[in-house]
Amino acid sequence: MKMYYTTCFLVALLIAVQSGPIPKKAEQDDAFAEAYLKKFYNLTSTPTNKGRFSEMSLKLAAMQKFFGLTVTGTMDTETLEVMKKPRCGVVDVGAYSTFGGDSKWQTSQLTYRIENYTPDMSVAEVDDSIERALQVWARVTPLRFSRIYSGIADIMISFGRGSHGDAYPFDGTSGTLAHAFAPSSGIGGDAHFDEDESFTFTSTSGFVLFLVAAHEFGHSLGLSHSSDPGALMYPTYSYRNPNTFVLPADDVKGIQSLYGPNTDKPVEPSKPNPPPVTPSACDHTLVLDAVATLRGERLFFKDGFFWRLFGTNSVQQQLIKSFWPEAPDNIDAAFENTVQDRLYLIKDQTVWAFSAYDLVSGFPKSLSSLGLPAQVKKVSAALHYQSTGKTLYFVDNNYYSYDENKRKMDTGYPKLVERGFPGITGKITAAFQYRGFTYLFSGTNVFEYSTSTKKVLRTLNNNYFLKC
Repeated sequence: MKMYYTTCFLVALLIAVQSGPIPKKAEQDDAFAEAYLKKFYNLTSTPTNKGRFSEMSLKLAAMQKFFGLTVTGTMDTETLEVMKKPRCGVVDVGAYSTFGGDSKWQTSQLTYRIENYTPDMSVAEVDDSIERALQVWARVTPLRFSRIYSGIADIMISFGRGSHGDAYPFDGTSGTLAHAFAPSSGIGGDAHFDEDESFTFTSTSGFVLFLVAAHEFGHSLGLSHSSDPGALMYPTYSYRNPNTFVLPADDVKGIQSLYGPNTDKPVEPSKPNPPPVTPSACDHTLVLDAVATLRGERLFFKDGFFWRLFGTNSVQQQLIKSFWPEAPDNIDAAFENTVQDRLYLIKDQTVWAFSAYDLVSGFPKSLSSLGLPAQVKKVSAALHYQSTGKTLYFVDNNYYSYDENKRKMDTGYPKLVERGFPGITGKITAAFQYRGFTYLFSGTNVFEYSTSTKKVLRTLNNNYFLKC
């Protein structure tokens, strides 16, 4: 019987540079999008197909639905941006998913063999990364992995470049990171890593081998992709701290649907961290950690995630570290200073400042560097007024006012929130300005406040901006 193997490619698609006249950007984008849909959504490759444009629309709609974008079936800036992210080449599917059929191992005792090594890392670092990546799955299932040093293992692991012995050649720097094969005999279960990429042990400059390998081994064990942006099996690569990584709940649910839970008693004396769950915008009990703007977008933070709002409709949920690898896993407050073109993220007594995606030189800094008195150990929200140059820092139901132009705290602070914002009481958990109004979040309520009339105009629910 002929076997069909499903492979995984973590890729960054690049527009080919050709000789002759340089095509217009719109033409480049159209060609890029068509190539993307052909590769990942099975768009018909024959340009003369009469139904080509309706098919393009259907494939675009499917792609937009998978990534949580506004489903229009037409190309837009946000859709193109998602297309250009590093990602995996398996056809996208929703929620946690398995390859189906018999794509699982029929034994819980699996072997692996590292055939060669990358010069990017020491042998010990590669060995450690591979072992820990396999243990990610072993901790939550009955699967056990033992290493062999010769012969054929269930999971053969190798580094190579270009054509490296299978039907899927690597494509050089900044392209395919790795691929893996679903469980089966022969090449099934094997994982290959592109030697032209830069693999690292823990650094954010490069691709952390542990994270790439853990994703690939998910495919080696029978998992396909998840549409949950917090899942390890999400198609795109995102940096996470390998020293504190815990397999997300979506991946746990997926792998246990194949192999069941781990019935062994934990060796660790302390209680293990629970699998992180991706927050839902439809959760009526959701309390946001922070809200900010960034170059016209609105950002809503919760745990290690944030929602990006483009315009009035498009909403995209992503990991904080997928945009800012140097940022903390979760934050207490955030605000944008448009004059400085900086986004500030605050957690506990530390402040990070970013210019777009890049950490500003000299950061992170202490909380007191923002002008707050030493007795303030934590802020619950922050708000910057572009018109006045004032930045407000909320500490539960009080707030401070800092003059960015004079670079000093205004006198007479802290004040109670209800003094500065009549009609609003309680702890402020997030704040931002939008279209001339100030929005103050207090738990699950959002107060729409007019600074001109100094009145609360409306009390909204917590997911008013985050459409379910």
